[in-house]
Amino acid sequence: MALTTILQVIWVTSAVGLTVMVLLHSPKGDGLGSLGGQAQLFTSTKSAETTLNRVTWTLTVLFMGLTVILSAGWLDAPPAG
Repeated sequence: MALTTILQVIWVTSAVGLTVMVLLHSPKGDGLGSLGGQAQLFTSTKSAETTLNRVTWTLTVLFMGLTVILSAGWLDAPPAG
């Protein structure tokens, strides 16, 4: 499998993950509180929001970085020389 294909799979996965993370956020700061039992994975609602924020930002940086790399065509360019 080519490097470009692997990065495209990671890019799509990060896009889907980012969508899910954004949808899990609550505009009022409730976050995972509306999911009931899911919130018990964390020690508090604030901990859940902090974790969601970190995962969301990580996926955002990964998605944006891969978007630049894949769209620039740096991986498809023939070697110089």
